[in-house]
Amino acid sequence: MTRSDAARPAPRLEAVLFDFDGTLADSIPHIRASFRHASRAVLGRELPDEVLLRNVGMPLAAQMRILVEDEALAERLLQEYRAYNHATHDEMVRAFPGAHDVLMAVKEAGARLGLVTSKSRAIAERGIALLEMSDAFDVVVTADDVAAHKPDPTPLLHALGAIGVPPEHAAYVGDSPADVASAKAAGALAVAATWGVASRERLIEAGPDVVVESLADVPAALGLATARGSTARGG
Repeated sequence: MTRSDAARPAPRLEAVLFDFDGTLADSIPHIRASFRHASRAVLGRELPDEVLLRNVGMPLAAQMRILVEDEALAERLLQEYRAYNHATHDEMVRAFPGAHDVLMAVKEAGARLGLVTSKSRAIAERGIALLEMSDAFDVVVTADDVAAHKPDPTPLLHALGAIGVPPEHAAYVGDSPADVASAKAAGALAVAATWGVASRERLIEAGPDVVVESLADVPAALGLATARGSTARGG
């Protein structure tokens, strides 16, 4: 775990918000496979992974519009992606080992827990149930719940408003530059998770307050360590 040189002193945390894909859920291989399927089916070719995965963390429709300028083509990519992704979801999505223990460690330390994801509510709730995390979260905010999305701060502010915690007493843990940007814009502690979709270099460029190398390190990095959180690992 490292802090940026300009990181502010750690606040008294009352809430910790987590991203889902690549942070709690070992789902990046599934996302990659879904993008590859969609690009083959619609474009007749596979795009490089660095192109396909560069904007993970943003809503899926926005990612498709970045990949192709044609709106109709972007919609076809979206539909092909979703069809494959939903059909293969339960067999390909797994929690990072110990993820539930980390969540419970944070909760037992007295912090409220939230999930803020760019997934739709239906697929987010499916993932939460599949990974047996339904008992963990005090609030879940999805792409369906807000008009603006990461890297905008709106989803985080919406979650914190629902549980009555000011941003300066909250942290957001995520694996993409969009996650870091959203946390910083909201005024929350931005915690970059290096075991997910983005390289450590891209995360550092986004300017997080804290860089964490393993999911197991999150409670300690936030001053919320308990024995329960010691079994998790990311990646």
